Amino acid sequence: MIAKRIIRRSDMISCLLCKDAPCSAACPKMEPGDILRHVWFDNEDIAALSVPQESPCSDCDAPCEKVCVRSGEVPVRKLMEKLEKEVIPMAEIDTPSEEERLKCDICGIPLENPFMLSSSVVASTYDMCARAFEAGWAGACFKTICSMDIREASPRFSAINGDNGTIAGFKNIEQLSDHSVDENMEIIRRLKKNYPTKFILASIMGQDENEWEELARLCEENGADAVELNFSCPNMMEEGLGSDIGQIPKLVERYTRAAKRGARIPVLAKLTPNVANMSPAAEAALRGGADGLAAINTIKSVIGVNPDTFVSSPDVNGRSAIGGYSGNAVKPIALRFISELGRNPVLQGMHISGMGGIETWRDALEFILMGAGSVQITTAVMQYGYRIIDDLKSGLNYYLTQRGIGSVKDIIGAGLELVSATTDVLERDTVLFPAFDYDKCVGCGRCAISCEDGGHQAIIFEERKPKLDGKKCVGCHLCLLVCPMEAISPAKKRIDRR
Repeated sequence: MIAKRIIRRSDMISCLLCKDAPCSAACPKMEPGDILRHVWFDNEDIAALSVPQESPCSDCDAPCEKVCVRSGEVPVRKLMEKLEKEVIPMAEIDTPSEEERLKCDICGIPLENPFMLSSSVVASTYDMCARAFEAGWAGACFKTICSMDIREASPRFSAINGDNGTIAGFKNIEQLSDHSVDENMEIIRRLKKNYPTKFILASIMGQDENEWEELARLCEENGADAVELNFSCPNMMEEGLGSDIGQIPKLVERYTRAAKRGARIPVLAKLTPNVANMSPAAEAALRGGADGLAAINTIKSVIGVNPDTFVSSPDVNGRSAIGGYSGNAVKPIALRFISELGRNPVLQGMHISGMGGIETWRDALEFILMGAGSVQITTAVMQYGYRIIDDLKSGLNYYLTQRGIGSVKDIIGAGLELVSATTDVLERDTVLFPAFDYDKCVGCGRCAISCEDGGHQAIIFEERKPKLDGKKCVGCHLCLLVCPMEAISPAKKRIDRR
C-alpha cells in the first residue's frame, strides 16, 4: 500500500529548491537540499531514508536555516525530524540499490528507463541533451527539425500559477528548431557517437511528402534511433503544417507513409489533442505504417488577457496569438487521450509514448497504467531542471520494488480495464460517506460552505465542528476535496441506499 503523504508541499512552500542549495553546503551530516527536493517530488520514503539514523538534527543549531536564501522561513530542521520520526518507521523497504526494474524499450530498442525529454527547447542543442543524458535521462526527442526559416517571437512564454506559486499551466508560442537541417544532423551524429546507449528520437516536420521522406532518411543516416512525426504543433498552423495535419487523418496517413519510405527505423506519429477523438488520426498513422504513437502535444489556448491593454499573454509588442498549453493542468486531458489509444483494439501492439503534465513519478506511473510504454517531459524540466530525473527514477523504482513488480513493462496498460469511456457502467446503488478526523480539523467550516452552496446541505456546522447528516449526504465527496487540512477521508464501508 502506498502511504499518504505526511509532509505536504504547503509545509515547505517557502523552499525555493535552490541551485547548489546553501542549506546542503552548511550541513556537515547530510544534503538537506536534496532531501527537501525528494519531498517536493512525492518521494517521502526516499527523503526519509536519506536522513542519517543518528538523529543528526537533535543537538544542531540549524546552520542550514541561517544560510537559507529565505532565512528563517523554511523549517528545515523540523522537516528533517518529521521525516526521521514519522516517515522512516512507515517505510516498508530500503532504497533499492539497482534500477533493473526500470528497463524498457521503444519498438524493441532498449531504454535505460521510461523517461525522455520531449521535443522542445529542453532538447534543442548538443550541450543540453548531453547534460540531460549525464543526469540520467534515458533519451531525448530532439526539437523538431525542419527546412523552414524559423524566427521566434519575444517573449514567447506565459503561465498560470497555482496557490503555492508554482506553474500549474504553461503557454508557449514557440515554433520549431531554428538550426539548419545540416546543423541538426551534426548534433544527432555527435550525440549518438558520445552517448550510444541513449535513445535519440528525432522529431521532424515536412512541408510536403518529399520533405517528410527526406528528413526521415537523413535522421536515420545520421544515427537517430527513431523518428517522431510532428503532426501536432499548435504554433505551426499554416495550411498543411502542424496541428492542421493531425486533424485530417488522410494527411496523417499520407505523410506517415512518406516518412516510412525514407527510413527503416521506427516511426512514431505525434498526435494533436485539438480533436474530439484521437483514434481516427492514430488509425490513419497505423495504416501509413507507423510503428508507434506519441501524445499529447500542447492544447490550443488563450490565457492572461490584460484588463488594461486587452492583450492576452505573452504580449509581443502589443499583440498575441493562440498558443500551446502544457503543464500539470493538462494531465487529465492527456490521460484521457492515452487511455483512448490504449483501449483501441485496432492499435494493439503499437508503442505509445505519453506526455502532458508529468512532474512526478506518480504522474508518470498514471500514464504507464493507461498504456504508455515510455513518457516524455518538457514543462517540468523548464521549471525545475534536468535534476528531476533523480526523483522520477528513484520514486518509480521504489514503487515497483515495494509492490514486488519485476519490470515496469509488466504494468503498461494495467489500469485500462478499470476505466470506461462512459459513466453508464458505474454502480449507483451505494453511497460512500465522508469521515471527519477531528484531530486534524481546525474548524474553518470550508466543508460546510461548499456542501451548503455547491452540494446537498448535508453538513451541520456547530461549535466550529462539522457533523454529517446521513439522510441528506449523497457521497459526492466535495467536502473532502475542499478541506485545506486533509481532515476528511472516505469512510471504510459503503452504505446500500436502495
